[in-house]
Amino acid sequence: MAVAAYASLLSLMHVLDNVQHPARRRRLHLDRDQIERLQKKVKFLKDFLEVHSQRKSNQEIEDLVRQIAVVSYEAEHIIDLHVVDQLREGSQDEGHRMAAISSFCLDIDKIIEEIDSITKELMMIQEGWNNIDVQKPIVLAPATSSKIPSSEKNSTMVGFDEHLIRIMDELAGDKYDLQILPVVGMGGIGKTTLAKNTFDHPYIVNCFDIRIWSTISQEYNVLEILRGLLGLPNDGKGQESSDVRKLGEMLHKRLFGRKYLIVMDDMWSTEPWDEIKLFFPNNGNGSRIMITTRLSTVAASLGSRKPYMLDFLDQEKSWNLLCEKVFGQKSCPYPELEAIGKDIAKYCRGLPLQS
Repeated sequence: MAVAAYASLLSLMHVLDNVQHPARRRRLHLDRDQIERLQKKVKFLKDFLEVHSQRKSNQEIEDLVRQIAVVSYEAEHIIDLHVVDQLREGSQDEGHRMAAISSFCLDIDKIIEEIDSITKELMMIQEGWNNIDVQKPIVLAPATSSKIPSSEKNSTMVGFDEHLIRIMDELAGDKYDLQILPVVGMGGIGKTTLAKNTFDHPYIVNCFDIRIWSTISQEYNVLEILRGLLGLPNDGKGQESSDVRKLGEMLHKRLFGRKYLIVMDDMWSTEPWDEIKLFFPNNGNGSRIMITTRLSTVAASLGSRKPYMLDFLDQEKSWNLLCEKVFGQKSCPYPELEAIGKDIAKYCRGLPLQS
């Protein structure tokens, strides 16, 4: 439920950003101060869920998280209806428009009041946590990584928002056994981009004690994989760094008792997994291993869960992605370029990296 609430907040923030866009400001009659107040309050709830995502939940928290999801969906619905109402040019007289704007402002005020009520309860709970933390501080182990891609942390992922939320839900779910999640898709579809954005997402960062990234590739070396997982240089120095068993024991010891996330990117066969899987302890605390591969046969033999399939973007999403890359928004501000732009998007055939 926490992931659903988080997703609803992200969606609402996206809607609020859209109505604040300069191009839309000229066409919509909104109380800017009211919208900005709502944005700040929504951001607080999002930040709260990110920071406290690994806290053990209870009924009180679950009820508040459920309320967050409901009020977010309600706010988004109200804004969408108001925007559609205003964009119906000529369909309403001035009196009707003013009444609609007044009604919208009242509805948003009610939403803000609901959020304030939720926030007040969250702050009281947080105060109780702070009192406990004085006695027993929570220490998060620093994340470790190996060959993490150099793509920007906030890579454009038009068409992948739903995938991101679903993957986060899989990783942060309530199953305590060690889970292996294969992510499958052809080369260029965006598996690494999705994995990287998930790996770096604040919600996921706060869910795990330790995160490790490893790039496998077609020509793999078990020793190099283990050294990378341990953060050791691949120079072969030291007897322990040339012994698979000793390196594996070091990895097992480092991960034992900790909630960990391992991302193994671009696996071409099950062989490297078969050689190192015994070194990953099942701590019974929700640890996860995510493996990206372009081969469905590999994914089927790897996972303890059903493989997660990444499909092509359809033409509309491919066009949106191209617009966001070129113009910084999901629409083309130059009508004369739209036809040729859509031809280019069609040529990309739904592959995000080509777009």
